Amino acid sequence: MRPGIGIIGTGMVGQMCHLANFVANPACRVVAIADLRPDLAAAAAQKFGISRIYGSHRELLADSAVSAVVVVTKRRATGPIVLDALNSGRHVLSEKPMAYTTAQAMSLAEAARQKNLVYSIGYMKRHDAGVALALEVLTRLRHDGWLGRIVRARGWCFGGDTGQSQDNFVMTGEARPDGIELWQDGPDWMPRAIRPGYDNFLNVFSHIINLSRYLLGSSPAVAESAIEASGAGRITLDFDGIACTLDLVSGSDGAWREGLTIDFERGAVTLELPPPFAAEAAEVVVDSNGQRTRLAGDASWAFRRQADAFVSDVATHGTPLASGADSVTDIALAETVWKRWDSGLA
Repeated sequence: MRPGIGIIGTGMVGQMCHLANFVANPACRVVAIADLRPDLAAAAAQKFGISRIYGSHRELLADSAVSAVVVVTKRRATGPIVLDALNSGRHVLSEKPMAYTTAQAMSLAEAARQKNLVYSIGYMKRHDAGVALALEVLTRLRHDGWLGRIVRARGWCFGGDTGQSQDNFVMTGEARPDGIELWQDGPDWMPRAIRPGYDNFLNVFSHIINLSRYLLGSSPAVAESAIEASGAGRITLDFDGIACTLDLVSGSDGAWREGLTIDFERGAVTLELPPPFAAEAAEVVVDSNGQRTRLAGDASWAFRRQADAFVSDVATHGTPLASGADSVTDIALAETVWKRWDSGLA
């Protein structure tokens, strides 16, 4: 039986990156949407041919036809809504960040574990065809030793043009309503003045941190942290003796530039990522003994592949590439990075 999908949150990202992709998947049915903005919900329902519209996530969760939900809401509202969905027995794909504190994140992962549910976090770059190709190349090079051992890594994210398409969503002039449950936007020790920067860090830069963990190792230590109050800066993660330095810059007016280079003794593998909303795959560049080879994955979109993977995971009860249990580490690393900044150790 095809899973019945409910979409909670029908803003730009909810429509363009999620609703459009789930509607296009014949292996599932999008049976309902929910949004606190009635005009927006109606417009999205008309655009994508959805018959059931709800004014809140709780109303949607009362619909027995919904077996899994996609949560794409205000970031501080994500945790409470996800917790309600998990407690109701629904599988969940939520946008990142999953939470603002390690304790919040652990409570969500534990709720999913107790009910044996699929819980996926929207780090769509793990699903990118180019990233899959890079992982294949790295696995082979580590096994055959052709380029020697890995000696270091460096990543970058210069936020710029996100590459979104205006044709894939509709919007209204409605304001976001107040009065919904929100989780605290940072750990207790964090001064309120720097929490907007922490929010930006989690929303934009946690992607490259999550991706470096996917390619280099799941549980690095924070070796250095030089974070600005805006969320930009430089951090170094230690992957069992391999230092990975990440340069994080926000507010660029130019093209989106993001990637990761893994240096071996006799060469390197570079992953060049597309803008987050551009429907194209990453490219892989292999530098081997003086020769440079550019490889490309198939011409697919990471968000489409993520949606397809979630439907498959729900149907087979598979483990997501970016699970809630795994993503707790992203929140813990973010807390550590900012704790070092706050304590003057950066």
